[in-house]
Amino acid sequence: MNFKILGAFAAVSLLAACTTPDTAATGGNGATAGTSTVTPGSQEDLVANVGDRVFYEYNKSSLPTEGRGTLDRQAAWLGKYASNNVQLAGNCDERGTEEYNIALGQRRASAARDYLVAKGVSSTRITTISYGKDRPVALGSNEAAYAQNRNAITSVR
Repeated sequence: MNFKILGAFAAVSLLAACTTPDTAATGGNGATAGTSTVTPGSQEDLVANVGDRVFYEYNKSSLPTEGRGTLDRQAAWLGKYASNNVQLAGNCDERGTEEYNIALGQRRASAARDYLVAKGVSSTRITTISYGKDRPVALGSNEAAYAQNRNAITSVR
């Protein structure tokens, strides 16, 4: 008789488990799959609503027009979230020597920083670093990969 009662409890437990929300489907926060909650002022907010990277032409560190638009949005976002500090990381494609690419990556990060400062962002809120060709975002030795790797990426610190 005890086995029948235990079996009944097991069946009820299984049924109850089927009606519990699946935290994997909700992302663990109760939101339904397909909806996302981005915390305002977070790195995810910057990426999703503003854009976190500026792309450069081959062997150049001058800001292209599209890059200025992204940095304009970043400056406005940083004005809204005045407690956020950012790091600008300059990157290059795989061509060129390590020393040349470190210097070029630094010029790219500095160009983006200088633009943000000119738009009113305090220079004390911005740090720069160059990774040269050491942190590619796209793998491959072709123009499509090279174009993705010539960038300055903004990260919330």
